[in-house]
Amino acid sequence: MKYINAQIEGGLGTITLNRPPVNVLNIEMMNEINDILKDWIGNKDLKVVLFNANGKCFSAGVDVGEHMGDLVLKMIESFHGMFRLMDKLGAVTVSSVYGSCLGGGCELAIFCDLVIADDTAKFGQPEIQVGVLPPIAAQIMPRIIGRKATMDLILSGRIVSAQEAMGMGLINKVVAKADLSNETDKFVQPYLSLSAEVIRLTKKTIKAGLIDDLEPSLKIIEDIYLNELMKTTDAQEGLKAFLEKRKPEWKNC
Repeated sequence: MKYINAQIEGGLGTITLNRPPVNVLNIEMMNEINDILKDWIGNKDLKVVLFNANGKCFSAGVDVGEHMGDLVLKMIESFHGMFRLMDKLGAVTVSSVYGSCLGGGCELAIFCDLVIADDTAKFGQPEIQVGVLPPIAAQIMPRIIGRKATMDLILSGRIVSAQEAMGMGLINKVVAKADLSNETDKFVQPYLSLSAEVIRLTKKTIKAGLIDDLEPSLKIIEDIYLNELMKTTDAQEGLKAFLEKRKPEWKNC
């Protein structure tokens, strides 16, 4: 890979943005991410996918030049492809953020299920200031932080600190700059001790829970719980291990 590094070890898949200095996401880089995500879909042992970065910051956003002319169609296809594939993964997605996290880089970070950032991190969707809008943020932000805060951030294009982002509920945790790597390792550990299959079904259930009307979403949740979750080896093993007061031995199925 030219612009990213990727590896899987012990149920943890790591994708490192590696286009210094500021990890501007161009079509080629996004296609590399998409290729990795495609390869990882269906990996029954994958529990966590971590996005981190090398360079001065997490990401300053998508290449502005590739918003222009005929390239915009390819850019949107590649950009939105990342989120469609992340949505299909089933694994817990985590971003570890420092420095600038703006535009498409911010969308990539906050689309993840969980976000840890150091105290230098700054988040924002400044697209409106250059005459465009952030489509993924428009879809996901109201579901994370509500309508009012979303209107504030997207319509103003203002940049917020990690602490303000956490106060809004946009991210999960803020740590000292020097501690980000170690704290990220600690942050993902609890999920690596779980069953990959139960993680997938739990995420599927939470997504169903976001359906606005209770009854349709509850029916989906009930079906997943009864006809998918409770038929897994790991659900039975987890319950049995609890009753037997021992650690479960997950089979990821």
